[in-house]
Amino acid sequence: MILGVVLAGGKSTRFGSDKALAELGGRTLLARAVDSLSGFCELVVIAGRDHGPARCIPDWPHEGEGPLGGIASAMHHALDEGFETVLTCGVDSAELPEDLLDLLSPAPAYLADQPVIGHWPASAAKDIEAILEGNGRHSMLAFANMINARAVKSAHEPANINTPADLAAAEKTHGI
Repeated sequence: MILGVVLAGGKSTRFGSDKALAELGGRTLLARAVDSLSGFCELVVIAGRDHGPARCIPDWPHEGEGPLGGIASAMHHALDEGFETVLTCGVDSAELPEDLLDLLSPAPAYLADQPVIGHWPASAAKDIEAILEGNGRHSMLAFANMINARAVKSAHEPANINTPADLAAAEKTHGI
């Protein structure tokens, strides 16, 4: 079974306001991300927020750890609930490829251009904990390298919305 997690704990500093609540095509980025993952997963949760259109879980071990904190929290939740793997995307990763799960299976694997979009074994919880509790690089690529995850190229590159200009470009590019 696959647990989907939308990583939504960022501060949206480049965006200038709560990016998760920004609208693309008349729907919030948060709702779009939850809906996108629900097509691939048995359950979708939102990491790093108090409320949203799906169950919310806090980042692990605390907020401010970036995407790794959300993924660590999701892995703990997955292990507690009997899920084998975790499929992740950022709240700002609009328009996921239709063949995403095929591209990223078997886990561990991630999209080379957007490492937060990945498929991770829940059993890697101890590995991500070691990074978050250690003094080394706290990065997605450090985690991916630690567990020998494959970097996968996709012909369909999801939008990565970090600024209002990126949102405007996504509106035009994706015809939404």
